[in-house]
Amino acid sequence: MIHTELCDLLGIEYQVFQGGMAWIADGKLAAAVSNGGGLGVVAAGNAPADYVRQQIQITKSLTEKPFGVNIMLMSPFADEVAQVAAEERVAVVTTGAGNPSKYMQLWKDAGIKVIPVVASVAMAKLMTRLGASALIAEGGESGGHVGELTTMVLVPLVCDATTLPVLAAGGIADGRGFAAAMMLGACGVQMGTRFLSAEE
Repeated sequence: MIHTELCDLLGIEYQVFQGGMAWIADGKLAAAVSNGGGLGVVAAGNAPADYVRQQIQITKSLTEKPFGVNIMLMSPFADEVAQVAAEERVAVVTTGAGNPSKYMQLWKDAGIKVIPVVASVAMAKLMTRLGASALIAEGGESGGHVGELTTMVLVPLVCDATTLPVLAAGGIADGRGFAAAMMLGACGVQMGTRFLSAEE
């Protein structure tokens, strides 16, 4: 596996994120991925803050490695979950389905690396200006709330629009997809269903 700046930024062995799959990416899955050398991510989805805190604490009990929380900004509980992430001082917050601008300073003040999911060059530029640590360029092949561009079109556009490390997401499930993402300028990938279907 190639070692990239993302590994150094987050203290992970492999530049592979596990995506935030609502009601699937729980504390046990996140811990397993982090223990395997990637970045496990607890999915907040539409869950209330108490559930998210519980899953964070489960993850902490199962791993000493860095892990993240994915916050779906369309959730009615987004404000409370954003606060929980800050209080629990998770290593990374990833976001989706909206603009996380109003929470960025809260998370940064808590020492959290903020890595928003972006589906456009405009959002990539805004998140770069607001001090994101990296970006996830997620194409329409991905599940959840995504934009209109495909992954292989979006990734090089975002890489050209920012100086931040970029992960590719959407439709990546094996080494070929990983290699393609790297050739397009990404320094890592985020995968969801691949982890759901992996017995390990």
